[in-house]
Amino acid sequence: MYDESYGRSQIINQTSPMNNLTIKYKIWLETEDNKSVLGEGKCRLLKTISETGSLKEAMKIHHLTYRKTWDNLNKIENTLGFPIIERHRGGKEGGKTMLTRQGQAIVNAFDKFHNDYDNLIKKGLDDTLSEINKHL
Repeated sequence: MYDESYGRSQIINQTSPMNNLTIKYKIWLETEDNKSVLGEGKCRLLKTISETGSLKEAMKIHHLTYRKTWDNLNKIENTLGFPIIERHRGGKEGGKTMLTRQGQAIVNAFDKFHNDYDNLIKKGLDDTLSEINKHL
């Protein structure tokens, strides 16, 4: 399923018309001890921050709460060990939030993955679902 807000397929969802079966995939970063750090949803948030220059606007677009968003961003940064966003307090022109070099690199890597592999994965999902349906 193509997600216009992110510009990439986030979850490729193939449904079998005969059996209502669905097959999906997602990607995320996690630690060696299997602790999730950052996935598609948080990456979409980071991309929107990059595009709008505003954490507040990004939260509004994605219908996120202030407290939970800050907690999630701080948790990501603490786990990664480096900042992913730069916060500039408001003034006469208002505040601005930007991605750090590392934060932008993560967004770019997710984008590159989807550009390079979504069509291949979609084909694999289609083939897998067809194989399942042959035996049902």
